[in-house]
Amino acid sequence: MISMPDSPFYHFNASFDAIDTIQRHARADLKSDAAFLTNFLGVKIAIRYFPGILDGKGGEVEPIPIPANWHADIAEWAFALRSVDMAEKTFRAVELGCGWGCWLNNTGAAARRRGLAVDLIGIEGDEEHVGFALESLVANGFLRDEFRIVHGVAAPRRSKALFPVVANSGAVWGSTPVFDATATQISEALRNGSYQVLDAFPLADLSGGKPIDLLHVDIQGGETDFVKANFIDIDRHVRRMLVGTHSRIIEGDLMRFLLESGWTIEMDRPCIFGLVDGQPQIQVDGVQGWVNPKLEGVRRGKRLV
Repeated sequence: MISMPDSPFYHFNASFDAIDTIQRHARADLKSDAAFLTNFLGVKIAIRYFPGILDGKGGEVEPIPIPANWHADIAEWAFALRSVDMAEKTFRAVELGCGWGCWLNNTGAAARRRGLAVDLIGIEGDEEHVGFALESLVANGFLRDEFRIVHGVAAPRRSKALFPVVANSGAVWGSTPVFDATATQISEALRNGSYQVLDAFPLADLSGGKPIDLLHVDIQGGETDFVKANFIDIDRHVRRMLVGTHSRIIEGDLMRFLLESGWTIEMDRPCIFGLVDGQPQIQVDGVQGWVNPKLEGVRRGKRLV
């Protein structure tokens, strides 16, 4: 009988050595801090950001997340760090729905350790999470001119969006906005206080047209619409794109669209779901890591045929 790994997080496809990539970035000189959980990259995470998950972990130093830790697995860690490995001079990341600034902090820390300049851009709809992101970036030693956090939502076009107001932001992650809100919806939201009215921004507004080494897209089922609607800018400016997928339909749609658009896939770990009454119920988001060959070739002095 063939022995299989005991975790689904080993079941990924990658065109590079994912485990080696993670291990190379692990720091051996880490010190604990009683006020934070410290991960393998030296990034400090405030315990209060995740009540019920990180309770009692202040002062701990996490091991390398193979096959996974409490918020990401081999596939996501490896592709994010791969984008750092492939950057030159300045590492620029844009994280859509950035929460506490997870991937800005983690890739930014890895890039800084490589000696790269960093430009970290996040957008987040939850007002308290915006505060978490600003606080965490400062706590991890990033200078104010190295990052920008926008209180808003990522969308295919400039518009207004409604974002849910929650009582305990630390316990609620992954809220879904209402895009292209009508005047009636906005009026109702302002009246009952259940939603914030936020500006919605396309990618070009966030990056200012500068090249992006990593675009992290995890917007609760809106990935396909965002990628397709913003693809002219994505294709022009994004070198690598990490997408958190929320259904097999999204995965197949993205794969067909991006392959037909000339992009190549470097990492794939399908979403994990269970079957409930004959219906798929998502348990863990999927991961797709995409590369834009046009920009890779330009950056490395290659002529693309």
